[in-house]
Amino acid sequence: MSDLMFGLDTFGDVPEDDAGKLVSHAAAIRQVVDEAVLADDLGVDVIALGEHHRPEYSVSTPETVLAGIATRTSRIRLASGVTVLSSDDPVRVFQRFATVDALSHGRAEVILGRGSFTESFPLFGYDLRDYDTLFEEKIDLFVKLLDEKPVTWSGTLRAPLDNADVFPKTESGHLSTWVGVGGSPQSVVRTAQYGLPLMLAIIGGAPERFAPYLDLYRRAAEQLGTTAHPVGMHSPGFIADTDEEAKEIYWPHYRVMRNRIGALRGWPPIRRQEFDSEVEGGSLYIGSPETVARRMARAIRSLGVGRFDLIYSAGAQPVSARMRAVELYGSRVIPMVRDILAS
Repeated sequence: MSDLMFGLDTFGDVPEDDAGKLVSHAAAIRQVVDEAVLADDLGVDVIALGEHHRPEYSVSTPETVLAGIATRTSRIRLASGVTVLSSDDPVRVFQRFATVDALSHGRAEVILGRGSFTESFPLFGYDLRDYDTLFEEKIDLFVKLLDEKPVTWSGTLRAPLDNADVFPKTESGHLSTWVGVGGSPQSVVRTAQYGLPLMLAIIGGAPERFAPYLDLYRRAAEQLGTTAHPVGMHSPGFIADTDEEAKEIYWPHYRVMRNRIGALRGWPPIRRQEFDSEVEGGSLYIGSPETVARRMARAIRSLGVGRFDLIYSAGAQPVSARMRAVELYGSRVIPMVRDILAS
């Protein structure tokens, strides 16, 4: 599996400094850039930045931060994870990522999605009652833009385009585009319909339970006559020198973040027992390099994915611990996973 790719994902969670104080949003953004530079130096394949519009996250415009990363790196691919297309404009999304592609000499990629939060809809003047239609129409337009030719298009929630040409063009004529899916069969089939690569967000439960989605994607592509690309997965995790250290650094901040989300969605507070269960056999890849590598290899092998992105921050984990996690992922986890899969 020499073509297997490994990435790192973050929403730019605002971390604590060494004194235990939250840093500013500006400092948090600069910290993400430093982490991406380190990942590039260590040979990590992709850095993916998610979009949020909440106080605990610093990245609201992934492509802006990716543009900054582009000027300080040489090889790592620069992705969103995800771009909330429903509350954005497809033309502007294409233009912004084509610009990142230019600055990075062809390393940009966009992962389109609905997003797991909805705060961007009222913020940008969209009606949540149009949630499904917004994504369906906008991805249809975006796929047409990928041809990089004049576009004629009409829908119900955006002004039509009549032979509109969009600039800048990419040098290669191809902007790498994925669709991020959290577990909707309809979204999987739509991704196959457009012939785009699928990125599965596996953030709860055993990864093996997502195998039917990969099968559905491949069957749908075959029936629709499109291309079934290697599927990617992204899941949360954290790496430290020992299993116990990783869990004890991650858990307090993860609990705060998870309970904040849970309060919005009517979930009960998470218990340590649930957390430990997810670490042992679920979707949390937390521990020493050896532990995380074994669990990643098992998931990759069982699902047959072609890319694994680790969401390496979840809450206010300290800056120094985050940098160490990135270092261990690039220098030890990725080589170990490759060795396990080759054996």
